[in-house]
Amino acid sequence: MNFVHIILLGMLIVCALAVSFTRNLLTSLIVYMAYSLIMAVIWMFLQSPDLAITEAAVGAGITSVLFFVTLKKIHAIKGDSEHEQAQK
Repeated sequence: MNFVHIILLGMLIVCALAVSFTRNLLTSLIVYMAYSLIMAVIWMFLQSPDLAITEAAVGAGITSVLFFVTLKKIHAIKGDSEHEQAQK
């Protein structure tokens, strides 16, 4: 096995464990985005560019944006102006 493949597999396992043990939703979402990008690179190494493009577009792109919008709608992510008003 190539050294790059071992590094990618290790990063994939670290991302999966980090999402499992993280309690902050925003941090989990960012780690999930990294997981999707690593999977896209792995699909490219497996010579499957159609799956790599799909994983990058849907996994890291559209799904992450939808998660960000959902977290903003349920007020799990607070903007700077809301944070400043809460301190006053």
